[in-house]
Amino acid sequence: MNAILYTLTVLIWGSTWIAIKWQLGTVPAPVSIAYRFWIAAVVLLLVLAAMRKPVMPPRRAWRYLGAQGVALFCCNFLCFYYASQWVPSGLVAVVFSTAPLWNAINGRLFLGRTMQPQVVVGALLGLAGIAMLFLPQMQGHWSDGGMLQGLGLALLGTLFFSTGNLLSSRMQAIGLTPWLTNTWAMFIGAGVLTVIAVLLGMPFDIEPTARYVGSLLYLAIPGSVVGFTAYLLLVGRMGPDKAAYCTVLFPVVALTISTVFEGYHWNALAFAGLACVLAGNLMAFLPMRARLKLA
Repeated sequence: MNAILYTLTVLIWGSTWIAIKWQLGTVPAPVSIAYRFWIAAVVLLLVLAAMRKPVMPPRRAWRYLGAQGVALFCCNFLCFYYASQWVPSGLVAVVFSTAPLWNAINGRLFLGRTMQPQVVVGALLGLAGIAMLFLPQMQGHWSDGGMLQGLGLALLGTLFFSTGNLLSSRMQAIGLTPWLTNTWAMFIGAGVLTVIAVLLGMPFDIEPTARYVGSLLYLAIPGSVVGFTAYLLLVGRMGPDKAAYCTVLFPVVALTISTVFEGYHWNALAFAGLACVLAGNLMAFLPMRARLKLA
């Protein structure tokens, strides 16, 4: 089951970066994100009702739900949507792939969890591979103020993502499933974004194009309902540090999509980077005995 959830998360979330890029345009980012999570939350609520599952969380969970809604379904996505205005989607994915390290560090600091050395080493090896894959995109951009601002926002968004992971792990530890917690955290995130948009006088328009509407529905249902549920189930089953390692593979999927839609050209450095990512993945997840057999 872990392998299925892991693969599903990588394939869905690895393809959402291009969809986020297609959301940028006439509709303000907070409005687009609010649309996304209103739709996703309603779908999740209908799923819970169809499954005859409880739809109201216990009182003790609301403080965690509020924090998760703001961190994971509001601030996290505001940072990434605005970062995508200045930074190519591949580079945003690169920054996001540091999530395993932040989860391991935050889990140690705030939850007292042991940092497993092979997970950290595997993540570092994967990040080295990601850097090799996307380093050419950074050429000529280090002195670009907008580019650096975008990278800073992407890093901040990753920290919010890590915070949301830990909150989900905490709620699953007290018996709450991601189906329930995602529903209400998404409602909270969408509500906060709606209030922000109203206060800032942003118009609640919708871009009547197939690209915008299609990407919105893809981000709301596969990207949010399926993707977040699969990922947060992994967080509960494997822990936030191991579950977040799948974020290291997101840029590989994004790069494959870029090859088809944006004409990305593979070279020796890119293939070497892909090999590092795969090696890091094996190091992080295979038991020591299995790793020795492969050596």
